[in-house]
Amino acid sequence: MKIYTKTGDAGETGLYGGPRVRKDDLRIEAYGTVDELNAALGLARCEALPAAIAATLEQVQHDLFAVGAELATPDPDARGTALVGDSQTTALEQAIDALEIELPPLKNFILPDGCRAATLLHVARGVCRRAERRVITLANQPKVADCGRIIRYLNRLSDYLFVAARAANHAVGAAETAWVKPAG
Repeated sequence: MKIYTKTGDAGETGLYGGPRVRKDDLRIEAYGTVDELNAALGLARCEALPAAIAATLEQVQHDLFAVGAELATPDPDARGTALVGDSQTTALEQAIDALEIELPPLKNFILPDGCRAATLLHVARGVCRRAERRVITLANQPKVADCGRIIRYLNRLSDYLFVAARAANHAVGAAETAWVKPAG
């Protein structure tokens, strides 16, 4: 099987079970950003991470493939691509709670820095927030299936990535840098 089909050479792509659309369509932008997030998580997983974080990130990558499939499908219920929901969001909440037990309380805003693994998780968090915004934009279009489950999942995932970055720093003894308000 060849990876290239040449069917997208004119700037269009096909949706799963749907029509061809321009590659800058809001739906393509949404699932393309989810794909970018998945790649950012893959990069973060190349670093030494606590086992619990590495395991959660691997599961999240699987979940994000399902999110992308749902977003690529105009009618996900009919096509059976609505696979990520409350149970995955709850799993992220439980993972956040488990990590926070080991962390000192957060008393300030912190800069996205520290060890390389933590910084890559902060980058992924930024991409996750962008993916969430793209899905919200898509969700507000006419004739788009309800994206509420995906929006909740991405919102919780960005929370998880923030806490995971803090935990990655904590695991190697990297200090957090408190934000200093500029003197005005």
